[in-house]
Amino acid sequence: MKQTLTEILLDALSRAKEKGELKLAQQPAVTLETPKTKGHGDLATTLALTLAKPEAQAPRRIAEIIVANIQDRGSVIEKTEIAGPGFINFFLTQDRWKQTLFEIDAEGFQYGLLNLGKGERVLLEYVSANPTGPLHVGHGRGAAVGDALANLLAAVGYDVVREFYINDAGRQIKLLARSIHARYQQALGNEAPFPEDGYHGAYIEEIARGLIRADGEHYVRVPFEQCEARFAAFGREAMLAEIRADLEAFGVRFDHWFSEASLLDGGAVQQSIDELKQRGFAYEHDGALWLKSTAFGDDKDRVVVKQDGTYTYLATDIAYHRNKLGRGFATLVNIWGADHHGYIPRVQAVIQAFGHPKDSLHVLLVQLVTLMRHGQPVPMSKRAGDFVTLRDVMDDVGRDAARYIFLTRRSDSHLDFDLDVAKEQSRENPVYYVQYAHARLSSIFREAETRGIAVPASAEVDLALLDTEEEQNIIKSLARYPEMIEEAALAYEPHRITFYLQDLAGLLHNYYFKHRIIADDRARTMARLFLMKQVKTVIRGALGILGVNAPEKM
Repeated sequence: MKQTLTEILLDALSRAKEKGELKLAQQPAVTLETPKTKGHGDLATTLALTLAKPEAQAPRRIAEIIVANIQDRGSVIEKTEIAGPGFINFFLTQDRWKQTLFEIDAEGFQYGLLNLGKGERVLLEYVSANPTGPLHVGHGRGAAVGDALANLLAAVGYDVVREFYINDAGRQIKLLARSIHARYQQALGNEAPFPEDGYHGAYIEEIARGLIRADGEHYVRVPFEQCEARFAAFGREAMLAEIRADLEAFGVRFDHWFSEASLLDGGAVQQSIDELKQRGFAYEHDGALWLKSTAFGDDKDRVVVKQDGTYTYLATDIAYHRNKLGRGFATLVNIWGADHHGYIPRVQAVIQAFGHPKDSLHVLLVQLVTLMRHGQPVPMSKRAGDFVTLRDVMDDVGRDAARYIFLTRRSDSHLDFDLDVAKEQSRENPVYYVQYAHARLSSIFREAETRGIAVPASAEVDLALLDTEEEQNIIKSLARYPEMIEEAALAYEPHRITFYLQDLAGLLHNYYFKHRIIADDRARTMARLFLMKQVKTVIRGALGILGVNAPEKM
């Protein structure tokens, strides 16, 4: 709808320029917003105010010129109003709104999915948990955001590759191996001190028992240094298998699992450092090697190779992002925990140092989640040792509720996840409220079928009979769906879909209680069933992007 009205306004501007009423040295950007006050129309623009200074005319006079040059013939615009200093309010025709229903019926689940990406390749990296413990609830939120965003971008025409970066090099893997080694020795009756900063939790004991089943007592009293590689490899694979299983259960699958260790083993880290030197963005100082990140807006340069010759964490990230760029992706999207906020300028500097635009990289931060039950924070998981696992949450409330609720806030906002609410069958439970709307629609069609009433084809329905305020509100909500999808995709904000679904579900439930869909008036029944069919299509399509089921019965 905004696109159509924008074209009408641009056409009006061209006519005004031809007449000499406006100079228009540059074509202005047209913005349209939905007024907060219902009486101010369906859409409004501040275009006249924007043009006031360059045109050297009063904005209200410019608004009058624009309105006078609109040639719509009533197919889209019912009337216009000039308000205040020069706002232009548009009231759209009911026929144009109702045309939306025919569009949905013709396009089905493709409705609203504009080809924004045009095949542009996007690498989306998310979760990327250390393979040193089970996925916790924070990883779950990142997984829900990443997967929904990948679905959304793919739906609007991007070629999306989903990647999990395995942090399997360095201190954390060594510490995992030490922790397993200690539990292995203890399980076989050998006194072995547990590392002070080791990984606690029952899962370490489970891995140790798995190694005993695999290798027996081969490593009893064998010093850690002599069997580190075996314990590290076994622990890594055991944890990755569990991480994969949890993500599969959560409905999340990756195209690539990229190993940090492979960058070190293949020499990619040193190659990346050498290239930065050649480009003049790496230098030696005080016995260390530094990235000249201040050249790209960072507050200070960063150490890449320490004085003892070991790499910093940034060194492998440099190699990883060089690898990403080398694979030909136009856009890189990283989804990180909120504690990585200060790390963003460093990686942006890396992108630019390798000759790519800063905006090739987009970083989304995922804030913490607090799980609540009976108004109190949920106790820590015994199995994990110091956090609540994603598996705990899925077992408690189910996959759909977890995924949906993780997406009910902006990813960079703190989220209180109430486990009690997530299991309620009430409007307080956001996922139940939306899924029940879909199930309610399904039940309406089942009832219609039992009465021998088929949903009419578009040519057989009289949309003029959809004349109640509630019906008009639903139609306008459906018409806004393409705009919402476009804005959500361009902003990398899949949570906008849950906001939209809550509103649409609310309109549907309100309508259901006020009006009979299957009534004695057959023509009106046909029109209402046709409307309900389109609502169902949009709800199901939107839930599909979120990775949430649309149940037929509840």
